[in-house]
Amino acid sequence: MKRSTGTYATSTTLGEPVRAFVPHPLPPAEPPLAAASFADLNRQAELALARLSGVSGLVPSVDWLLYSAVRKEALLTSQIEGTQATLTDLFDEEAGFKVSNTDDVAEVSNYLRAFRLVQEQLRDPKGLPISVRLLCDAHQLLLDGARGAGKQPGELRHSQNWIGGTRPGNAVFVPPPPERVPELLSNLERFIHDTKDELPALVKIALVHAQFETIHPFLDGNGRIGRLLIAALLEHWRLLAEPLMYLSGYLKQHQAEYYRRLSVIRTEGDWESWVSFFLEGVAVSAAQAEQSIIAVASLIAADRRKLLQSPKASPASYRLFELLPMMPRFTVERVRQQLQTTFPTANAAVQMLEQLGIVIEVTGQKKNRSYSYQAYVDLLTR
Repeated sequence: MKRSTGTYATSTTLGEPVRAFVPHPLPPAEPPLAAASFADLNRQAELALARLSGVSGLVPSVDWLLYSAVRKEALLTSQIEGTQATLTDLFDEEAGFKVSNTDDVAEVSNYLRAFRLVQEQLRDPKGLPISVRLLCDAHQLLLDGARGAGKQPGELRHSQNWIGGTRPGNAVFVPPPPERVPELLSNLERFIHDTKDELPALVKIALVHAQFETIHPFLDGNGRIGRLLIAALLEHWRLLAEPLMYLSGYLKQHQAEYYRRLSVIRTEGDWESWVSFFLEGVAVSAAQAEQSIIAVASLIAADRRKLLQSPKASPASYRLFELLPMMPRFTVERVRQQLQTTFPTANAAVQMLEQLGIVIEVTGQKKNRSYSYQAYVDLLTR
């Protein structure tokens, strides 16, 4: 559907004239969003999210699911931007193991810190709401470290950026001039908090994400903060009680289409195409997360039965087993610390789970050995 979604501002950047796109405020107008065109998709996506929330009761602790789901989203959203870390790298770093790609792992860990900050603020009645300030605070954590140096962590950009190409003049897309960014973000913030519009919550989230990416308010990290905003709003608007879905997996799998649908909003005013793509992604991602939870619940139940049927199982081995979904890679020393017991007791508990085929030793060494709940790790990484 053809409509105007913004205007162009001409300025000079790096010595050449540049046409920067300035989006109109949300919601789309002239004509308004054709909600009927994606009503069925919205219902399917809402149902998929409801099923996902319901199936989380299959495991004794939702924290087990959150541990892996949040890390998968952190990993996948970072991979969209070129990070090469794997889920095993992240587990190893948290276990204190040596990892080779420390900078990549640090970027994923930074996303986890940024997401926790936003989640804690939104859950706290006295915390910050979704706002420019909160996003800047999250951005500061996201770009913490060497790779964020010179990219103004926590600050809105003061210079013109661009996407694609070697300079603004041959860029694929040039976001708004820096002096327009505060005003545009204020408009977006008002739209987020406007309770008078009648748009379905998922549709509104789709609009918010696209508008944020168009504004591109930071020098770096815009994609990750924009996708973090999706996860935060899904929980804040009670579409998901917990962040169990990793939408970035779908966006990574369809990365070229993801970028194309965002682009046609600006070039053709086609919001409907983007919203439909987003809703399809939510439905698919929620269904995949549901199947993952069922598989994890089945694995944990089967391994628990092995332990229960063993006459040699000890209290320490039972306690260790309950830690595995949130500690899938570990050493005996880490087990000792977590169980607050002696080294021989911790070692005996690990040996019991190894004998039952629940965990495996991964170094092949006789000393300084490391272990993995490998079947669980394989489930999460497939």
